[in-house]
Amino acid sequence: MKFDESAATLEGLWDVIRKYQGRSFLTKKGLPFTYTVRGGELFTDRRERSITRSTFEKAYEKLLADRCGENPPEKIVGPKTLNVYGAPYVWAVFVGIGLIRDEKYLQQELEL
Repeated sequence: MKFDESAATLEGLWDVIRKYQGRSFLTKKGLPFTYTVRGGELFTDRRERSITRSTFEKAYEKLLADRCGENPPEKIVGPKTLNVYGAPYVWAVFVGIGLIRDEKYLQQELEL
């Protein structure tokens, strides 16, 4: 897994996520989904509950800390290691927008 900080900043992350609503994404297990954004919440077509903007920001900050070697022994290597609500969807969106490059991932990166 490679983290590409140039794909989005913490301040611009939500704007990038909003930009890609309605497009198709795949979870790491290959389950397709789309999402819509309403205010500070992301709603997927596969779940009834939302994932909040703050959850995405928390996951982003964890990626930054991991990149800087600040996370103790457990490295971020996939959705579960993000340890946030809706991690499979957060991971898929991050891969889709180019924030994470995961060589073992099924989804192709979306063009910006």
